[in-house]
Amino acid sequence: MAGKRSRRRIPEASVARLPVYLRILSEQFDEGVNSISSEELAEFAGLNAAKVRKDLSYLGSYGTRGVGYEVEFLIYQVRRELGLTQDWPVVIVGAGNLGQALAGYGGFGDRGFPVGGMIDVAESKVGSVVGGVRVRHLDELAQVVQSRNISIGVIATPGTAAQEAADALVAAGVTSLLNFAPTVISVPHGISMRKVDLAVELQILSYYEQRRASTEQSNGLQAVPAERRRGASA
Repeated sequence: MAGKRSRRRIPEASVARLPVYLRILSEQFDEGVNSISSEELAEFAGLNAAKVRKDLSYLGSYGTRGVGYEVEFLIYQVRRELGLTQDWPVVIVGAGNLGQALAGYGGFGDRGFPVGGMIDVAESKVGSVVGGVRVRHLDELAQVVQSRNISIGVIATPGTAAQEAADALVAAGVTSLLNFAPTVISVPHGISMRKVDLAVELQILSYYEQRRASTEQSNGLQAVPAERRRGASA
């Protein structure tokens, strides 16, 4: 149809980088930057410029030689592609320490993901107010989802309750899940799921720390004159 933007499928790896670009572009815009080159964006993102240009080409944005990309328009393009031109209320299942911390984090609402519901099974938590949202019982999940038109659910339960939470969210009509629970969850085909595993992220950081320490140790050894190293090993 004339005038309708083509919905070209973007590779998952490129989609995962779009929020990184959006954060960088927003920071640059706040600092008064009006245009940015692929090389500059790549440097901020820790990538190569060819990959950045390829990612942005999926949005239909190719920049201008010698000028780069218009920051404000590129922010609009990325936000449009990520579906951020509208709010997406989320429901959090699990009103424990993690759930309360997530509900109290203002960054969700600021970025278009207001907390539309809090769910728990503990009578001691049901009825309390967390982050301005009243905690409802799991039995009321479907009602919360339908009344707020929620399609994204956040699982912040202990691992043993995570599958039950996922099943309840899917049954209520939620089609995308973000899992913070330290366990593997099975979901039906067609349900989108992302997992946030803090232990895995820390393990990745430990890899880089080990590499950094190894490099520093190696450089320190190389800094010692060769004759001294030979003498030390004699």
